Amino acid sequence: MSFTKITETPSHYNNLEDMDTLSILTNMNNEDKKVALSVEKVIPQITKLVDALAKRFSRGGRLFYIGAGTSGRLGILDASEIPPTFGMPHERVVGLIAGGDSAIRKAVENAEDQTKQAWKDLMEHQINENDVVVGIAASGTTPYVLGGLNDAKKHNILTAGITNNPGSPLAEMADIPIEINVGPEFVTGSTRMKSGTSQKLALNMISTALMIKIGRVKGNKMVNMQLSNNKLVDRGVRYIVEGLGVDYNTAEILLKKYGSVKAVLDAEGKV
Repeated sequence: MSFTKITETPSHYNNLEDMDTLSILTNMNNEDKKVALSVEKVIPQITKLVDALAKRFSRGGRLFYIGAGTSGRLGILDASEIPPTFGMPHERVVGLIAGGDSAIRKAVENAEDQTKQAWKDLMEHQINENDVVVGIAASGTTPYVLGGLNDAKKHNILTAGITNNPGSPLAEMADIPIEINVGPEFVTGSTRMKSGTSQKLALNMISTALMIKIGRVKGNKMVNMQLSNNKLVDRGVRYIVEGLGVDYNTAEILLKKYGSVKAVLDAEGKV
């Protein structure tokens, strides 16, 4: 199959080393401005994924991200923020990276070339038909990701693929392809830049919309957030003040009594 590797095409800028600092940063910013518009074009596909996820979550399903390098790290980042932000168990949204946890900080040689490893990693979590696997690969050709999606499909598990190369093998393989064309990178081939930014935006949209759909947000508040530090406790108290119309001290007492903002609002009133 032939497709254009947009992520490898030459930058619109040359002789970067001859630019002054202001020019480098201005030109990078001009490229970054294009990213949100590129993500806007794939909102219909993201919608399909979120709605499919919400149905499966209602049956106890889970969301798995698989990726290598920057893409894998972004999946892990998104997954790691779900428990503190929305109070969900860690096992409901899981990020897996080629090379295992050590690859989060340091690249593991040849890890992304292992076509069978992703399925082995998924099997450690007893993956099943209620779950969804989202492969993330700017190139759309990463063997670890393609192998994982291929095996997931063989087991009747819904798959999605986030890639920055439309028409790539990942886009062709995924049940729900999310093809974000951000154009060439400022530094040719450096997909940690615009491609990575677009992936982060898409992941924010997927997980946040999903959490809203399954009731982890009330009004516009993170009522299920973990109260793990003073800042978040104060935020929770203020949510209760606004939601119930009580004073700060009363809200603080209620939060200590019930243990979460949602529990207070459910027991004492509604936003």
